[in-house]
Amino acid sequence: MEKRVYWTRDEFILTLNLYLKLPFGQLDKSNKEVIALANLVGRTPGSIAMRLVTYASVDPFQQQRGIKGLTGGKKTCEEYFNEFINDRENLMFESEKILAKYQGLTIEQKFESELVDIKNYAGETKERLVKTRINQNLFRKIVLSAYSNKCAISGINIPEFLIASHIKRWSDDIENRLNPSNGICLNSLYDKAFDKGFIGIDTDYKIIFADKLIGYSKEEYFINHFKAIENKKIDLPDRFLPDQNFIQFHLENYFNK
Repeated sequence: MEKRVYWTRDEFILTLNLYLKLPFGQLDKSNKEVIALANLVGRTPGSIAMRLVTYASVDPFQQQRGIKGLTGGKKTCEEYFNEFINDRENLMFESEKILAKYQGLTIEQKFESELVDIKNYAGETKERLVKTRINQNLFRKIVLSAYSNKCAISGINIPEFLIASHIKRWSDDIENRLNPSNGICLNSLYDKAFDKGFIGIDTDYKIIFADKLIGYSKEEYFINHFKAIENKKIDLPDRFLPDQNFIQFHLENYFNK
């Protein structure tokens, strides 16, 4: 493989895309997804892995944990990470478009199954729907990977059962719709209970019950699925910690309402 020194914008964005999708403990060169990206862009798996670790070192949450990466390319990695933080909607979509291009696909071909119900739309309406749907797909992957693809309450790790649950609902906060700190990985039961205000999460990240749920406390399903989780602290992610402001908003506006 020919050695190339300078990284292109595409390569930085594709590596950031992968960083956001991978659980923190899987940033090494032996990871099959790291190898796949390396093959796609003509880099070595080692160079991709090193860039992933550098992204970790500019991730504010990992910085608080004392994660240190390589100095080479650190400033540029920080610029792209900040671009993600400040303009998630556009950079997330751009990253998936670039990935599709390198895979020899159009964005619509790559996400055919996710876009099947909007294929008859056209023009600006279709473009907007495609962008929204693809960003939602990537948001889910980012949130699930932050929780190591496990429900933060039950530990269930069956992907089909997992939801990237919004703390502040999609309709209530346009700016933070794609903010991973506005997401928690929950299974479908606890996602619904959280969204409808039957359960809440306090500012210590402990699960609390609404009066309307406690009213079912004698039911067998309550005993089987809820009793043991009251006051349990959720499993926290390895990045994108749930924002305390969003948690408080949920308590004030959805919980027990």
